[in-house]
Amino acid sequence: MMINRKVLTLDEFTLQQLRNFPSATGELSSLLRDIGLAAKRVNVEVNKAGLVDILGDAGHTNVQGEDVKKLDVYANNQLVGVLKHGISCAGIGSEEMDEIEIFDDEVSNNSKYVCLFDPLDGSANIDVNVSIGTIFSIYRRVSEIGKPCTTEDFLQPGNQQVAAGYVIYGSSTMFVYATRRGVNGFTLDPSIGEFCLSHPDIQCPPSGRIYSVNHGNFFQYSKGVQQYITTCQKKNKNNGGPYTQRYIGSMVADVHRNLIKGGIFMYPGMTDKPSGKLRLLYECNPFAFIIERAGGVATNGEQRILDIKPTELHQRSPFFVGSKLMMEELDQHLKEYDA
Repeated sequence: MMINRKVLTLDEFTLQQLRNFPSATGELSSLLRDIGLAAKRVNVEVNKAGLVDILGDAGHTNVQGEDVKKLDVYANNQLVGVLKHGISCAGIGSEEMDEIEIFDDEVSNNSKYVCLFDPLDGSANIDVNVSIGTIFSIYRRVSEIGKPCTTEDFLQPGNQQVAAGYVIYGSSTMFVYATRRGVNGFTLDPSIGEFCLSHPDIQCPPSGRIYSVNHGNFFQYSKGVQQYITTCQKKNKNNGGPYTQRYIGSMVADVHRNLIKGGIFMYPGMTDKPSGKLRLLYECNPFAFIIERAGGVATNGEQRILDIKPTELHQRSPFFVGSKLMMEELDQHLKEYDA
């Protein structure tokens, strides 16, 4: 089999980036490769989920009060295990865990970074074979190096992220991550077991024709959100349309599609859940960082997501993210009707 050596693997790409910064220690590159390894292991189980006993519920709920799927538990264990045994992570926070886990050993205490993740986003779709994903966020510690990390390392605003990314397990498996230098996507080549650079320097189109929202909750949304959805439905060839609604119910899949094709994703607050459903640290911040690096915009309807100072580990937030011009149009509706 001939292998195209012009295509960089994830490992090769991160090492190439490392050469551009002679003073860099390589810890961030190592951490990204560790996450890539865990993603490969999760991908294997996702692809054979119908053949082994890992479908369905694990029989308990997580700290969010949501039913935990067996693959959720597996994915969480893989990420925790890989990061704990690596050399680049001082501790982790997970959607599936009540509290942070501090890796209190000599190597980990000298690591510069902490990691937050949603091990398996969209897990309600596992049993029906719909795309799911892993979301992660990486911060530089604010606590003293050489000592165990602290809660404050995790409760930083999203604008302090040094990297964020996601893995989507779909018709192909993709690893997309962003640093302050840009956004790059890698597709898993199962023949060699490596993520290969397939989407260099991803840019989110400034506009699109896709809006992603759970229309079933329409009457629980604010007047501004309702009016914007109505505007989307009325789009035609004379005013930038027609728009089409696409909502998978797996945030990774919805936002990934809009990142590539242009569009807007909305998970507003509702009358019974004014803070919405999505977690600020595990879902909103990582995707806000990625989309902004690609030229898009992310807010909670009132302020930039990345400027919010978290007060608790499992904090929730309304979330609007997508193409710049579509987000500006949404903002106009929110200011006019929700002021």
